[in-house]
Amino acid sequence: MNLQVINPLDYRDWDEMLLSTHGYSFFHTSHWARVLHESYGYRPLYFSVIKGGSLHFCLPFMEIRSRLTGKRGVSLPFTDYCDPVSDGGLHFQDMIGCLTEYGRRSGWKFIEMRGGGEVVFKTVHPYSKYYGHTLGLAEDEDGIYSLFRSSTQRNIRRAEREGVRVSVFGTLEAVREFYRLNCLTRRMHGLPPQPYFFFRKIFEHIISRNHGMVILARYKGQAVAGAVFFHFGKKAVYKYGASDKRYQHLRANNLVMWRAIREYCSRGYKRFCFGRTETGNRGLRQFKNGWGASEEIIRYYRYDCRRGSFVIGDPHVPEFHNKVLNKMPVSVLRMIGSVLYKHVG
Repeated sequence: MNLQVINPLDYRDWDEMLLSTHGYSFFHTSHWARVLHESYGYRPLYFSVIKGGSLHFCLPFMEIRSRLTGKRGVSLPFTDYCDPVSDGGLHFQDMIGCLTEYGRRSGWKFIEMRGGGEVVFKTVHPYSKYYGHTLGLAEDEDGIYSLFRSSTQRNIRRAEREGVRVSVFGTLEAVREFYRLNCLTRRMHGLPPQPYFFFRKIFEHIISRNHGMVILARYKGQAVAGAVFFHFGKKAVYKYGASDKRYQHLRANNLVMWRAIREYCSRGYKRFCFGRTETGNRGLRQFKNGWGASEEIIRYYRYDCRRGSFVIGDPHVPEFHNKVLNKMPVSVLRMIGSVLYKHVG
């Protein structure tokens, strides 16, 4: 099969090869790989078949080495979904034996695959499930708007009536402003925020290179909501969203999302992904369903390299730590995040 394990950071024209494949996403690019590598020291290992300068198959992994959580391969850390890229001639089942053998030889504790395995693993229970939502884009903004749920349209109009103003940014200052909102949102959910240096890397390798943008909503001059978006080829993805809950009644998040959709429509993008949603997060699922997007299931699979079998997860484990963390100061949560995230992956 001429399977190679390569590092896209060292491979010339990697991103250009991706654009000629079927099923590529932003998360397969060298830009995202560089953010993960430089932020947390993960080692890129992209299982690929390249012939005549063309990419025929790719399943990207990052090797995580942690004293807390063990050595393992994840495709990919902090990534919503990562289906294999294939030209149709080669399929995931052709590679699974090579992958598991590599994991065993490398001393991996387990292998985690985020999407793309549902066809291969028909009889395997996924480790976890999420919802995904995707909206097809067109130049006709009115046509797109007509697909929205009536409540979504009302919330957009309400934000406009209340005087909320949204703007698109590609600056580090906007990233800092978003990060402030992100820390507030993560605290509300009882979670530590990603460290700020991670968002600096996002700016350095994605936003500053015109593969991402920040949209901020302001009310009376103050940023009250915002989101970070990535794009590559003709596909865009909503990656991070945050807001100040004191201004939730303004429905600024709706105006942020509408501005992003309009922006990508005007640039000729064809697909807009809303990222993943946990199955238990009914509010976020309802929000995303209000945009006329199609809903699908994203399945994660975890293979135990030592036992030689797939792991069945428990999606109903209570998160007791959330009730503790949402009482902590943001400064403490930031310190926790800066220490722990590289071990989580």
